[in-house]
Amino acid sequence: MGNNQNKTENNINFNKQELKILYKNFQNLDTDKSGSIEPGELFNVPELKENPIVQRIISVFDKNNDGKISFYEFVTGLSSLTNSGNQEDKLKIAFQIYDINNDGYISNGDLFNLLKLLVGENLTNIQLQQLVDRTIIAADKDLDGKIGYEEFCDFVQDMKIDEMFSLNIFQK
Repeated sequence: MGNNQNKTENNINFNKQELKILYKNFQNLDTDKSGSIEPGELFNVPELKENPIVQRIISVFDKNNDGKISFYEFVTGLSSLTNSGNQEDKLKIAFQIYDINNDGYISNGDLFNLLKLLVGENLTNIQLQQLVDRTIIAADKDLDGKIGYEEFCDFVQDMKIDEMFSLNIFQK
């Protein structure tokens, strides 16, 4: 990354040169030249086509809920995931990926649906539900049957989320 003096405002961890590169990449992804990236355009990228949570990441990046990603949403989302993004931003994104219905909690259904995307047919629904139940029991400290943001942070504190949700998009 460039030096901090060249970073832009609004929690964007990119300097002007990096933003130019990102804009060019954004334009390449925007195959219909609409000025935004639609899910189908991302699924055309071979590395993303097989990723089961791409749709969830799109939903998290899509702050105005129009089903598309603007350049601003693209940059702010990637900024949180870069090596210079802070751990709190990465935890928020990880939580939002699991919080499928965006109610501020990870419910039994949220966790089941996301894990189903990740494991596919490798576990039966019964095995998957048992895993979900054990996870909820372990993480749910206030015993309300769902995982709030603070409970999520406590539960994943030793899992190095900041490393799992870090991208080095400008290889040096």
